Amino acid sequence: MKKKHEHIIQSVRPGSIAEELGIEPGDILLEIDGQVIEDIFDYQFYVESEELLVVIRKANGEEWELEIEKDVDEDLGIDFGKGLMDEYHSCHNKCIFCFIDQMPPGMRDTLYFKDDDSRLSFLQGNYVTLTNMKDEDADRIIRYKLAPINVSVHTMNPELRCEMLHNRFAGEALDKIRRFYEGEIEMNGQIVLCKGVNDGAELERSIKELSDYLPYMQSLSVVPVGLTKFRDGLYPLKPFEKEDAKEVLEIIHKWQKICYEKHGTHFVQASDEWYLLAEEPFPPEENYDGYIQLENGVGMIPLLESEFDQCLADELEDGTDGFDQDMDSEAIDGFESIKTQNENLNESEVDLREIDRSETVENKSLDEPETENKTYRRVVSIATGKSAAGLMRRLAAKFMKQHPDIKVIVYQIRNDFFGEMITVSGLLTGTDLKAQLTGQELGDMLLLSSNVLRMGEEVFLDDVTLTELENALQVPIHIVKSDGQCLYDGMLGNV
Repeated sequence: MKKKHEHIIQSVRPGSIAEELGIEPGDILLEIDGQVIEDIFDYQFYVESEELLVVIRKANGEEWELEIEKDVDEDLGIDFGKGLMDEYHSCHNKCIFCFIDQMPPGMRDTLYFKDDDSRLSFLQGNYVTLTNMKDEDADRIIRYKLAPINVSVHTMNPELRCEMLHNRFAGEALDKIRRFYEGEIEMNGQIVLCKGVNDGAELERSIKELSDYLPYMQSLSVVPVGLTKFRDGLYPLKPFEKEDAKEVLEIIHKWQKICYEKHGTHFVQASDEWYLLAEEPFPPEENYDGYIQLENGVGMIPLLESEFDQCLADELEDGTDGFDQDMDSEAIDGFESIKTQNENLNESEVDLREIDRSETVENKSLDEPETENKTYRRVVSIATGKSAAGLMRRLAAKFMKQHPDIKVIVYQIRNDFFGEMITVSGLLTGTDLKAQLTGQELGDMLLLSSNVLRMGEEVFLDDVTLTELENALQVPIHIVKSDGQCLYDGMLGNV
C-alpha cells in the first residue's frame, strides 16, 4: 500500500484561487484528482490541469471536495513551507571518497547528513548516485519529463562501482541511466576520480560508455577527490600529483576530440583543478560547450577571468580611465599624479603569472612595486584558497594597472581546518580566515567569494557567522558572487 501523505498548508496567497475557495493556513491537502500527493513534483504535475478535484481537510476535521476550473498554467496559490513537501532521502552508500566522512567531529548534526535524493537534483542541482531510486521513481521522472537529472556515476564498471560506493546495488543502479536515455530525459554526469581506483583505463571505459548515451547524457565532468586530514580508518586514498593530472587531461582531451568529431560537442570536461595541478593552460571558451558544468568547478576560473577582462575593456571603451566621473577636482588631480607615476611600469612587473605559489599568507602583496609615500584612494583586500590565488593575483595586477589609485591585496589562506590538501575557496572556514587575517592590512573592505558561506545563510562551515568575522577583523566584508562583474565592482567599490 502506498504511503499516505498529508500536507499542511502554511500560507495562502491573497487574491488566489485558494483564497476564493476558503482554503486557509492550517488546512491539510489530502488528494488531487484521486491521487495521493507525495511531494512537490506530484503537486505541480496534477495542478497543471484545467479541471481538478482537490480534497482538503479543515481544522475541525471536515473534508472539503473542491471542483476547480482554471487555466492550465494557473497556480492555486498554496504554499506548504517545505520546498520538497516531503522529508529528504538519506544516502545508503558508504563511498570511499565521501567528504562528509572526512568532516571533523563536534560540528552541527545537519552537516553530517548525507542526502542522495533524486528530487534535489531537479530543485537544487545536486548529483545523485541513483542507488536510492526505486523503479517507480524512475518511471515518474520519465512520465513527468523531469530534467535534467545530475548523476554521480564515478565508474561504468558495475563491480568497481559496488566497491567504490560500498553498496551491492550500485552496479545495478547504472541501468537507470539507460532507462532515462530511452525515455529521452536529459542528464549530466560526474566522476569523482580516485587515484589508482577509477582512473586510467577505467576512466576511458566510463567516458566511452557514457558518450554512447549522447545527446541525452549531455555532459560529463571529471573532478579530483577531495581529501581532508580527517581520514583515520577510511580507504587509503592518495592525492593526485602533477604528472597524474597531465595523464588525466590527456585522456579527457582525447575523448573531447572524439566526441566533437562524432557529435559536435566536447561532452567530457575536466574541472579547473586538473589544469592548475598540471600547470597547463585552460582550453578556449568554445571547448566548454556553454559552461554546462560550471557549478561543478568546470571553467569557473577562465570564465571569471574573461568576464573580468571584459569589464576592464568596457571601462576603457567608455573613456572612464579608471576613475569615478563624480570625483571632485582635487581627487582627480591626485589620481592623475598617481597615474603619471605608474605610466612607465613594465607590464611584466605587474603580470603575476610567475609569482611564487607559496601558501603562506605573508606573500600577500600583489600590487605593483611599492612607491615611496604612495597614497591610494581605496585599499581593498581579497582572501581566497590556494586554487584561486593565482587567478586573483592576475586580476588584481590587471586592475591596478588600469586603476593605479586603488590598491588590491590578495591573501592566500591555508586550510588548516580541513587540511592543506583542501585548496578550494568554498571550503575556507571563519576560523582559518580569522586566524590568518588578524593583524594584516585589510584596507577599506575585505572581499570573499559567496561559496564560502552555506547556501542561503551568512554562516561559514564551522558555524562562525559573517558578523562575527567582521567584528573580529574590524573590517567590512563584502560577499562577491562568482562572476567577473561582481568582482570588478567589489574592487572598484561599487557595492
